[in-house]
Amino acid sequence: MSDKPILLIVEDDSGLQRQLRWAYDDYEVVVASDRTTAIDAVRLHEPAVVTLDLGLPPDPDGVSEGFATLAEILALKPDAKVIVASGHGARDSARQAIADGAWDFYAKPIDIDALGLIVARAFHVHALEAENRRLAARDAGKELGGLITAAPEMLAVTRTIERVAPADVSVMLLGASGSGKELLARGLHDSSRRRVGAFVAINCAAIPETLLESELFGHEKGAFTGAVKTTEGKIEQANGGTLFLDEVGDIPLPLQVKLLRFLQERTIERIGGRRQIAVDTRIVCATHQDVDAMVADGRFREDLYYRLAEIVVRIPSLAERAGDALLLARYFLDRHAREMGRTVSGFAPDARAAIDGWGWPGNVRELENRVKRAVIMADGKLVTAADLDLALPDGAALPINLRAAREVADRAVIRHALARAEGNISNTAKLLGVSRPTLYDLLKAYDLHG
Repeated sequence: MSDKPILLIVEDDSGLQRQLRWAYDDYEVVVASDRTTAIDAVRLHEPAVVTLDLGLPPDPDGVSEGFATLAEILALKPDAKVIVASGHGARDSARQAIADGAWDFYAKPIDIDALGLIVARAFHVHALEAENRRLAARDAGKELGGLITAAPEMLAVTRTIERVAPADVSVMLLGASGSGKELLARGLHDSSRRRVGAFVAINCAAIPETLLESELFGHEKGAFTGAVKTTEGKIEQANGGTLFLDEVGDIPLPLQVKLLRFLQERTIERIGGRRQIAVDTRIVCATHQDVDAMVADGRFREDLYYRLAEIVVRIPSLAERAGDALLLARYFLDRHAREMGRTVSGFAPDARAAIDGWGWPGNVRELENRVKRAVIMADGKLVTAADLDLALPDGAALPINLRAAREVADRAVIRHALARAEGNISNTAKLLGVSRPTLYDLLKAYDLHG
């Protein structure tokens, strides 16, 4: 293939095929005459623009085969600009095609010049959207450690982090394992005045209790058997920067006392040492445990809790972040496919449905692991639900009240569409098959934010 943009023409009339191929010399033209060859061409060439005759065999006098082809093309390549054509009930077909996701419509007989303008505009819009996505991804990577999200629940968290980052206060992040606490902590550090200093992370649950004190506070040479040299602890290493204490709830009570003393006096004493060392370190901590219950049970010092939790940020689980699972899955797919040199390029419809329907008890960490496995296991260019080792869950319980059930469904679909369109209102409206004013009314009614 040349470097020209790829235009897929789905047309069963051989004479018209030749005419269109000749007319579009600016593009690399690929021709298909039925649904099977069209879908094969989409998988192979991933065209940005498709012209689709709705009257395809075995239903050349109708539109059923054309609409089935349209649905499959958009399932494989949602960003493709599909321009449909039909001489059969053109007005009704046009409305239905646009509602089903087609980008534009033209009626037969074909005006080559007019269609050429539509095709050129489609390529231009596709290129602009791709550039917007690239710039959005680049900009997102500059804030909060490159956190990827379009969910209103998580965007609210990021706004909170951005507000507290410049203030030199201790922050406690509460959330389930795998929900991105360290990523947010790093983003907080990068958004603060301490970003020129070190970001040091330690998982308090992963280090034996007998070693944790030495890891945090350091030790002098000869302080204990094996201490062959003086070693700085994590608190000292983060001087001028940020120390992230992950799973802070696992710090034993005796060590909590020493950590509290540091927070009060901002000095430390290494194990085996006799002098106080002044340290300017900001503490950000995280845990998946119920700290309030731990304080009530006497397993966590109340005075330490208030020192560490000057600001508390609760992080929603992946299941609570509407639309983020598929957004993150696409990111992980691209990254791991590139790292492994695999040609996997997307998700099959059953995989997308499984991703949307799964509860993700392991949060983002589970999602990345499953996508990485799928990149390895996939036989073709599209990942299936089987590659992800996921099955569609049984239907979730809905509210008995019909109005409440509809609101639940509407909210979920709108949030998913917003995530898929990366917050773009026009594209979200197109995905939903509604006008922009209607979408604005829905966003206001359901208190959602585009």
